[in-house]
Amino acid sequence: MANRKKEVYKPKPMTEGKRNLIQGLLQEYDIQSAEDIQDALKDLLSGTIQDMLETEMDNHLGYDRYERSGEPNYRNGKKSKTVRSKYGEFEVDVPQDRQSSFEPQVLPKRQKDISSIDDKIIAMYAKGMTTRQISETIEDIYGFEVSEGMISDITDKLLPRIEEWQNRPLSPVYPIVFIDAVHFSVRDDGVIRKLAAYVVLGINEDGKKEVLSIVVGENESSKYWLSVLNSLKNRGVQDILILCSDGLTGIKDAISTAFPKTEQQRCIVHMVRNTLKYVANKDMKTFAKDLKTIYTAASEETARKQLETVTKKWSGQYPSAMNRWHDNWDAVSPIFKFSKDVRTAFYTTNAIESLNSCYRRLNKQRSVFPSSQSLMKALYLGTFEIAKKWTMPIRNWGRVRGELEIMYPDRMVI
Repeated sequence: MANRKKEVYKPKPMTEGKRNLIQGLLQEYDIQSAEDIQDALKDLLSGTIQDMLETEMDNHLGYDRYERSGEPNYRNGKKSKTVRSKYGEFEVDVPQDRQSSFEPQVLPKRQKDISSIDDKIIAMYAKGMTTRQISETIEDIYGFEVSEGMISDITDKLLPRIEEWQNRPLSPVYPIVFIDAVHFSVRDDGVIRKLAAYVVLGINEDGKKEVLSIVVGENESSKYWLSVLNSLKNRGVQDILILCSDGLTGIKDAISTAFPKTEQQRCIVHMVRNTLKYVANKDMKTFAKDLKTIYTAASEETARKQLETVTKKWSGQYPSAMNRWHDNWDAVSPIFKFSKDVRTAFYTTNAIESLNSCYRRLNKQRSVFPSSQSLMKALYLGTFEIAKKWTMPIRNWGRVRGELEIMYPDRMVI
């Protein structure tokens, strides 16, 4: 993504209401200089923050400041706090409650810098809220309006961070990499169309998941995938042991060119799904059970025999159903090098499908994204929300790593 040219702020047209507000400020604060303006804004900000804190306390307790209530929790004085802002320092009185359960959102505990509400807006955006929902939430809670345009401007500040993240250095070796696509509806020149977000998820040498890249909106081809893989190389990746994906167009040739030693593994889950598309509902359960005898076989030789058995059994009813298995056997067979417990670490795209389901859940409130750029912002923020949970290695990582080191000697460390 290219750096955006910094836009110069253009004041909105002068209105009668704005003139009256300015005249009121001039009289109230006796403004004579730019410094006086800063002081006036600081005073207005402190008053606004104070009112927002009081409103939050009302919502927390469930009744207004001067109402009587039989609830066990109630207001219990205030605590002075010095706050830093872009207009300088000022003091606010943070309301307290008897049970000490009040957690202010506009001015969280231990936070003393509220230069802006940008972080709050970005946090709501990360949770999947649309610009309209954020605007309505701010107005409902705090009683002032934040335009959808302003929210878009604030979240646009993420763009340099996204570009930096997309170009950050990567580890030399990723034992396992998954590539998959998740589709979203995006408005493009007034027309709504489906765009794919291609997610590249790596398992690093510690066995932990790491999103390496997200690319939105390109068409699949060998040339395209080669550019994606070359970008990983340019960021420091020297080797990938196993790359697991569905049948993305052109990816096989791109892998052999960019990482000639990398073994491609087809996603078994996708293989099964694509096979069962040809099968009637009444036969699906039995057919799926037969397919399982192939990919859980003890060896490649046994799996080959099961493949022929299953093909022979069903070819009369579904002559094309098993073609994919025969055509892609070279990308299915690598799993048989490993024990059954270790296979599950990479022969399915469960890890990345779980990630994709989180993306969909985070963005379920956005039926249509206004642009591919807004989609990228949401995916970037969603990635960091999801990654908070990635504190542990994948299941059985010690065993997985041990078998990888035996199967691919001297490649785990560069």
